[in-house]
Amino acid sequence: MQANKHQVACYHCGLPVPDSLNLDVKILGETRPMCCAGCKAVAEAIVENGLEDFYRHRTSNAPQGEELIPEELRELDLYDNENLQASFVHQHEGNSREASLILEGITCAACIWLNERHVKSLDGVLDFHVNYSTHRAQLTWDNSRIHLSDILKAITAIGYHAHPFDPGKQEELHKKERSIMIRRLGVAGVGMMQVMMLAVAMYLGAYSGMDDNIRQLLRWASLVITIPVILYAAKPFFVSAWRDLKRTKLGMDVPVSLAISAAFLASAWATIRGSGEVYFDSVTMFTFFLLLGRFLEMSARHQAGRVADELVRLIPATAHRLTDNGIDVVPVGELQVGDTVLVKPGETIPADGKVVEGTSSVDESLLTGESLPLRREPGEFVIGGSVNRESPLTIRVEKIGGDTVLAAISRLLERAQAEKPAIAELANRVAGWFVLALLVIATAVYLYWLPEGAEKAFWITLSVLVITCPCALSLATPVAITAATGALTRLGVLTTRGHALETLSAVTDVIFDKTGTLTQGTLAVANVQPLAETPEKEILAIAAALETFSEHPIAQALHPHASEKLTAADVETVPGMGVEGKVAGQRYRLGNRDYIKTWHPNADLPESSSTGSQIFLADKTAILASIELADTLRPESRNMIRQLKQSGITVHLLSGDHPATVQAVAKELGIEHYKGSQLPGDKLACVKHLQKQGKTVAMVGDGINDAPVLAAAQVSIAMGAGAQLAQASADMVLLSDDLNHLPKAIDKAKNTLKIIRQNITWAITYNLIALPLAATGHIAPWMAAIGMSFSS
Repeated sequence: MQANKHQVACYHCGLPVPDSLNLDVKILGETRPMCCAGCKAVAEAIVENGLEDFYRHRTSNAPQGEELIPEELRELDLYDNENLQASFVHQHEGNSREASLILEGITCAACIWLNERHVKSLDGVLDFHVNYSTHRAQLTWDNSRIHLSDILKAITAIGYHAHPFDPGKQEELHKKERSIMIRRLGVAGVGMMQVMMLAVAMYLGAYSGMDDNIRQLLRWASLVITIPVILYAAKPFFVSAWRDLKRTKLGMDVPVSLAISAAFLASAWATIRGSGEVYFDSVTMFTFFLLLGRFLEMSARHQAGRVADELVRLIPATAHRLTDNGIDVVPVGELQVGDTVLVKPGETIPADGKVVEGTSSVDESLLTGESLPLRREPGEFVIGGSVNRESPLTIRVEKIGGDTVLAAISRLLERAQAEKPAIAELANRVAGWFVLALLVIATAVYLYWLPEGAEKAFWITLSVLVITCPCALSLATPVAITAATGALTRLGVLTTRGHALETLSAVTDVIFDKTGTLTQGTLAVANVQPLAETPEKEILAIAAALETFSEHPIAQALHPHASEKLTAADVETVPGMGVEGKVAGQRYRLGNRDYIKTWHPNADLPESSSTGSQIFLADKTAILASIELADTLRPESRNMIRQLKQSGITVHLLSGDHPATVQAVAKELGIEHYKGSQLPGDKLACVKHLQKQGKTVAMVGDGINDAPVLAAAQVSIAMGAGAQLAQASADMVLLSDDLNHLPKAIDKAKNTLKIIRQNITWAITYNLIALPLAATGHIAPWMAAIGMSFSS
């Protein structure tokens, strides 16, 4: 279709514009006609995103509006691509998905509140928490109801920018944030020094006499110097305040921005009129000191969140993949399950897998807190992110990306740091109301002092607005929580829920499961009683030969005693009874009492000397030995129980094992409260009974049967080697399986809550003292700025 000479062509696509249509967009300084709403929308988007040069450099008209959206505007839609999401999105059952995001533009706790409230209101968003210390967010959404790009666009709509977490980009953002803050500090600092020199001259001139023209010149010079401080250095305060006000929210930067702008405008008006007082020195000083407080706070945030970043950086960038043509160096992101990789000494293992060749020591200290390297042999599992220390290892990749142990640890840590304990929620709520109360008080103070002069009332009100900013109140909790969870992670105790530290600090009773928690969870030979002439070493070697190909727990206990000289033939297993086979030409039986008595019905078999399992080894002529197997206690169990009791904590042992076995373990460890033959329902009833008595209960377990009890306890702790379901139900995970870390974790939790309470007490006490002093005119605005920064 050709446009006739009377019709105007669409500036965007070139098609004719209908005579009755008036859709114009201002492009490159001129009003341009559009032929349809689609072209208008795309053109406006191009202009709003600063991409007008598209029109300046294009060589032909663009396609119709719905066909053309510049790549810069399509960026967020790319995050809906399934292949791209595979690198940073963790999929749950059904359509539920989880991702870690970085939020840019966060300046205070009010920003966190705004983003969380806005995103959670979106249909399809299941959960959204932001960590103030790291600016990282944990997002869970239903992909059948909302797409990730829609959520990112919703965040952009309120003035922030979100994108998937990338450790490299995170570090880049930290450097950028620090660089910008230093520049703003520099501008504010230089401006403050220059204005203060001029102010000193004017103060001295007021006493010794100064020509009005000179005074006015100094005022105008002060105004010119202060303008860059206001427009550049103080910009974050104004942007944050305007964003809050647009969302009908009173954030912490509202009173700060009000104070800065009021002082500057009043001083500028006095300078223009040539009469009245100016406060340029106060404006520049409290801008500088407020920025200094923010800079120190930013440094603390970066330091507190470093552990989570270190975890993500553990995975190397490349891996040595073994192929039919040799060794290829490939990006870790290209590894697939089933690939075989070579890890040289000193290199980091690129993914979770099993050793297929080689024996070496592996350092897992950054992941589990285990200080000594652990020996790994063929068939054993290794964790991506751990370091191979001694010899080359060939590893078959079994888990990649979001399914790895490291990814799971990072997700749980991020979730814990993003979730807010009750004390933090209370502090944030108080801070929100505090801003409103502050504005009311400032108005009342101004009205009170107004009869003594507008000027005096003004600077007193200015001091009130500045000195009582509730930044310290909102900072009291998040940095302490982030630092504590990071310290515990380095220790090998992973905090997976935000409330865990607060609750753990108040624990009165700790309930332990036995098997796999206080004990190793695997049988071992506890005692061998020879009943004939056969030596003990030979007895164990014969028994191990008979059990060579069995995966039974009893067989696993005997495998370490195998001898290369002895092998078994014609092996027959009788389920629930034992095993029979030929070793070195002689036929043997290994099994329980009833199984052995079928060969020797009149034999007098000795009773077990322990509460473990008892088996016998016999040949056709005689019973050769009694072998006792027991689940051995963890070596650190006694010391851990002793430390808990010294802290005033009551220790309980609940186990499904035989009561006699449980009693023996309890007596050996010094536990007074214990019960055996406990089903999951019995354990649950015990927890609820203690809770009804007002006790704060911590449950420590490892198996799937412990999951309901772990979920019911106020704080639950799972062993790192335990079942996945138990860990998912737990609030904390002992990654290293070292029980000695449990008392340390409790002490750290108590210390963290103590610090948080000290912080909140300080913030409240500071405001209670500072507010009356400012309201009564004893504190100048510049002193208020120093006090506010000091409190933060």
